[in-house]
Amino acid sequence: MDARVRRATLQDQAVVSQYNIAMAKETEDLELDEKTVQAGVQAILSDPAKGTYFLLEEGGKIVAQLMITYEWSDWRNSQIWWVQSVYVHPDHRRRGLYKALYRHIQTCAAAEKACGVRLYVDVGNNRAQQTYKSLGMTSHYLVFEDMALTNGSSE
Repeated sequence: MDARVRRATLQDQAVVSQYNIAMAKETEDLELDEKTVQAGVQAILSDPAKGTYFLLEEGGKIVAQLMITYEWSDWRNSQIWWVQSVYVHPDHRRRGLYKALYRHIQTCAAAEKACGVRLYVDVGNNRAQQTYKSLGMTSHYLVFEDMALTNGSSE
């Protein structure tokens, strides 16, 4: 695999936004508002405290991504890195690209003294669950949410 992983920059906003919209449609059958997604991606790319996108390129083309956000653990006095917005372009799946991204962020998280990596996955996304298990990830948590607090836009 001739691939490299790098942190996203503002110049990557369009493809990251496009991949986020495609991922939401594919995994949760959600139609996201393009302008809201673009603003959200720009907010992260402009403020590393909010998160970091990691991109995997092959032949100069972005073919996979994931985003990291941070949670402070008072129990561990360290950050937990949360994996979100995972997307591998359909033409490049089942080739170990997510594994390469995940191994890269494990290395980065360890270098920055994070205590661990977590993610959540839709209960119906069995293929993703199997991928995460194959990488040694486990869970003893359920995630609950209340997403009715805003309409999801920045307006």
